[in-house]
Amino acid sequence: MSSYSAIYDIVRQIPYGKVATYGQVAELANLYGRARLVGYALYRVAVDSDIPWHRVINARGEVSESPFRNGSDDLQRVLLEAEGIHFNSQGKVDLKRYLWHPESIVLS
Repeated sequence: MSSYSAIYDIVRQIPYGKVATYGQVAELANLYGRARLVGYALYRVAVDSDIPWHRVINARGEVSESPFRNGSDDLQRVLLEAEGIHFNSQGKVDLKRYLWHPESIVLS
């Protein structure tokens, strides 16, 4: 299985109304220390893909801005808010409340 496939398998398992961090996805995909690779993999995902790319945020609870997204930074926040995820006045998600804690992971 390729690294990107493992990342996509993990991200597909993040439930509605929850988020994961880039580092968390990397660890769950057995790609320890490769959070940036998760970002690269998700950058390649089409906005309308079945992969819920918008549920992955940085370890500070923020949407990571990217010059490559062409405005989808705002889209990511809109999609998360539509799932009931709230941002505080500093633009951060409360990870204690919304962070995904998987009981088990399935990799295809």
